[in-house]
Amino acid sequence: MSKQIELSFPAPGLVRARFNNPPINLVDPDTIFELSTLIAQLEADPEIKVIVFESGDLDFFLAHYDVLVDKARTAAMSKGPTGMHPWLDVLVRLSRAPVVSIASIRGRARGAGSECALSCDIRFASAERAVLGQFEVGVGVVPGGNPMARLVGLMGRGRAIEVVLGADDFPGALAERYGYVNRAIPDAELDTFVERFARRVADFDKEAIRDAKRFIDEASLPDDNLFPPALDQFFVSAARPKTKARMMRLLQAGLQERSDVELNLGRHVASNPSKDASGEHSPA
Repeated sequence: MSKQIELSFPAPGLVRARFNNPPINLVDPDTIFELSTLIAQLEADPEIKVIVFESGDLDFFLAHYDVLVDKARTAAMSKGPTGMHPWLDVLVRLSRAPVVSIASIRGRARGAGSECALSCDIRFASAERAVLGQFEVGVGVVPGGNPMARLVGLMGRGRAIEVVLGADDFPGALAERYGYVNRAIPDAELDTFVERFARRVADFDKEAIRDAKRFIDEASLPDDNLFPPALDQFFVSAARPKTKARMMRLLQAGLQERSDVELNLGRHVASNPSKDASGEHSPA
């Protein structure tokens, strides 16, 4: 089995983690295991100060969770160190790790991919190529990683409801205006900007980074107890006949393939697909 996350160490204190799970960077149990192992390294290594998550695929940062993975297998995965399901465990531990985590988003980050990006401390996105969204309600399920708890703090209640219940795509520039990402940066400048920022922080003292971040975490992160009920409801909603029918329609149309469905999923989850509700088409 090939690794899905490729690590590099371009400077002291800096780690780059590149997602590479063809054909479209789906999240699956192996992704979760690799993330958990990586986060354990971030928690234990006194030299790591910054980690940058990026993708080797220009069209997909992390597409979403693999819907063809047996739900029973996913539900039965062994709990992580926090005592939560390993996906929730990964998200919570990443947010609280004593390092600065940066999502450099080029391509689609939807569903679990969006949840992973939201769990990072900072999100920088390609203005032209990034697309974020929580499409789950559009297929009849509750988002299992409870992005609702994070989105409300980032963009307010009304916009969080628009993102989650509208189940549409948010291109990079619109995501910036909503607070979904910190900045939308011209695609040609994204890598240079992120590298410069990451190296700047990695040059500071680890103790100061760790302690200052801990106070920000205490004031801003949602309570860990909010996450398990959302995942429980995800499994309940995923088992409904109407949900299975909607998912089958999308699979038959090209879900989980390199297709227009995946490139413009926000439009395709609607019963009568047109352009997205924001009035802005996602990049092709």
